[in-house]
Amino acid sequence: MYCTGVEDIPLYLCVSVWTNEPCPNLINNLFRAGYFGFVLVCGFYDEKIGDKGMYSLEISDVWKNYQTRNKEKIAVLKGLNLQVKEGEMVAVMGPSGSGKTTLLNIISGVDRSDQGSVWIDGQCLSEMNKAELALFRRRRLGMIFQDFNLIESLSVKENVLLPMILDKKPAEEQEEQAEKILKILGIEDTQAHNITEISGGEKQRAAIGRALINNPALILADEPTGNLDSKSTREVMNYFLRVNREFGSSFLMVTHDTFAASHCHRALLLKDGEFLAEEQRKGSNKEFLDSLTEMLTLIGSEQDDIL
Repeated sequence: MYCTGVEDIPLYLCVSVWTNEPCPNLINNLFRAGYFGFVLVCGFYDEKIGDKGMYSLEISDVWKNYQTRNKEKIAVLKGLNLQVKEGEMVAVMGPSGSGKTTLLNIISGVDRSDQGSVWIDGQCLSEMNKAELALFRRRRLGMIFQDFNLIESLSVKENVLLPMILDKKPAEEQEEQAEKILKILGIEDTQAHNITEISGGEKQRAAIGRALINNPALILADEPTGNLDSKSTREVMNYFLRVNREFGSSFLMVTHDTFAASHCHRALLLKDGEFLAEEQRKGSNKEFLDSLTEMLTLIGSEQDDIL
């Protein structure tokens, strides 16, 4: 695969990671700079989350250390344990520098932990080589990002279908899946539009569709409402709920936004590389939102108030 010009760089970056083709120095620098996004891609709860023994994600005793210029070792993640049941929506909250992006990088297989294990859909990521990880990410992980990471030279539908195109799925299967997902997300009327012609909320819905298109075992969302206004945030979170109900999708969402987190089944507070608190949904969104706000206030964490 070759870049023919500057305009091809976003596509090249995305496909390089999905297919494990070379672009190592640039990709590595982007990841180390925190550009996790280049990996590619309300009421009461009474739905079943799934069998207690079935987990979409299990991380056990995960540690990650970085070395300073003075060769001092700093622990960024400190023995984290987390399980996400099938069909469960979980939010991870915390201030900047708490280890949230590092955690997502490790769960997605972009980075390796120094100790501990990560299991997704019953498969251990630490036992996979780079090629196996790239294939696993493309087929079993969905990813949603703050900056959308959509390819502007493609239409809405083409962006949504990108994982299936890269996986060389039959055209008939692509059309059937795209029609279903575009309709559920309310963007069937804009499917032929260029990405530059749609709103921020519609872009995020297209990103949700891309994450969902291959029926992943787990969807990772990195600050998915960070670039949206309050109206678009409400719309996007309602679509998260609809996808969760209709597809049984499991979500792990990193966010500063207490309103977005209040749509999940539970939320954990990550600070200085450790989970310090956890809140379980009890009752309505408003009641859960109040609990999350209190939790963050007690620990002195940063928070966004989108009400």
